[in-house]
Amino acid sequence: MLQHDRLFIGGDWVAPAGTATIDVVSPHTEEVVGRVPDGTPADMDRAVAAARQAFDDGPWPRMTMADRAEVVGRLAALYAARQAELAELITLEMGSPITFSQMAQAPQPLGMLQYFSELGKTFAVEDERPGVFGPVVVRREPVGVVAAIVPWNVPQFVIMTKLAPALIAGCTVVVKPAPETPLDSYLLAEMIKEAGVPDGVVNIVAAGREAGEHLVAHPGVDKVAFTGSTAAGRRIGAICGERLKRCSLELGGKSAAIILDDCDLSAAMGFLSIASLMNNGQACVAQTRILASSSRYDEVVQAVSDMVAGQRVGDPADPSTGIGPLVARRQQERVEGYIRAGIDEGAKPVVGGLDRPRDRGWYVAPTVFAGVSNDMRIAREEIFGPVLSVIPYTDEEDAVRIANDSDYGLSGSVWTADTEHGMDIARRVRTGTYGVNMMNTMDPSTPFGGYKASGIGRELGPEGLAAYLEYKSIARLG
Repeated sequence: MLQHDRLFIGGDWVAPAGTATIDVVSPHTEEVVGRVPDGTPADMDRAVAAARQAFDDGPWPRMTMADRAEVVGRLAALYAARQAELAELITLEMGSPITFSQMAQAPQPLGMLQYFSELGKTFAVEDERPGVFGPVVVRREPVGVVAAIVPWNVPQFVIMTKLAPALIAGCTVVVKPAPETPLDSYLLAEMIKEAGVPDGVVNIVAAGREAGEHLVAHPGVDKVAFTGSTAAGRRIGAICGERLKRCSLELGGKSAAIILDDCDLSAAMGFLSIASLMNNGQACVAQTRILASSSRYDEVVQAVSDMVAGQRVGDPADPSTGIGPLVARRQQERVEGYIRAGIDEGAKPVVGGLDRPRDRGWYVAPTVFAGVSNDMRIAREEIFGPVLSVIPYTDEEDAVRIANDSDYGLSGSVWTADTEHGMDIARRVRTGTYGVNMMNTMDPSTPFGGYKASGIGRELGPEGLAAYLEYKSIARLG
């Protein structure tokens, strides 16, 4: 069992203020596999004080962006050497299939470090513009102390969407990992120290909701960057709004994959299996509404059912596993509650259902519903598990209407033999990311975020760096 008895604050490993601990439980075996301190509000106070001092008095914000980029580049090199270790650790913590951890959980955060390191070498901190009374210098300065609050489903990925641009910008950061997945953050802390990031620039305190809300409301925090549920995002947004504190919110999704009549179903299913079921369905961008025309509806239901039924359910550490367990018992029960609701509303489970595939571990049978209308709960609410709904449409106008008829607007896709026509569809669906014959893979160089209840702001790309900068206009005469 992996045990840690310290917190990473001020560049050092320090004893926690309290005695409570967090048990990390394997979703596969239901056994405790790790234990870390449960951070308290007092620990958050210490972490914010360290970040505040590092920002107000330390060298980090006063270094050139290119010099900060060099340090982030060193961190990227250390990260690259420990990808396999990170992948295995995340699979142990939260049940992500090892193939997904090796393909995405570890490499994508590395890609973000590398991208922002390169961007920082050339990004213009100042530019001069002609003003009415003379030249005006527009300057970009770091926003200050950032609270980065991250979920359990892709822990390193989400940490890095915030940490990498914040570091390049010159901010200091307090990271609060989710209590389900704190172990990988200890590995990150080791690399941060080895890379030579100045003391206090990054502080990491795993904790629950009470300490997290204390961090959000802390007067020493200038910006909150949150990824998680829409309900929690509303609460954080309200706290930040009351205090006029900057915030970015990356929240839920209920994305639609539109299958056009000219789609080659056999070719599409391989890609759609990733787009819909990645990470055991625990992905905010998952394409869980499959829209099929009435004329091909039965054919699409069969193709999706065959694809889902072909997924091997089992030990997430086994490379042959396609679907592993959900992160916790409460998540298992939540997803099963949605399956029950779908049945109660009249939808038909053609694959899966309420019979658990394994007696031990927090497994749910991957499920496909047919006969779904877009007003059902399983079509409107984010389930966050391996449950897909196939919804019929009459024509393309109806398909776009159904795709847009959602409280969310995070992702989506269209599947067609005519790529240009697919682009036309993509421009009409109101989501922050979209794919034509693929899932948008969240390239580090392009903005990621959502419309409507999927959040506020964008991460990644130059837009993601801009989220950690304040803009100052300096006019002068002579």
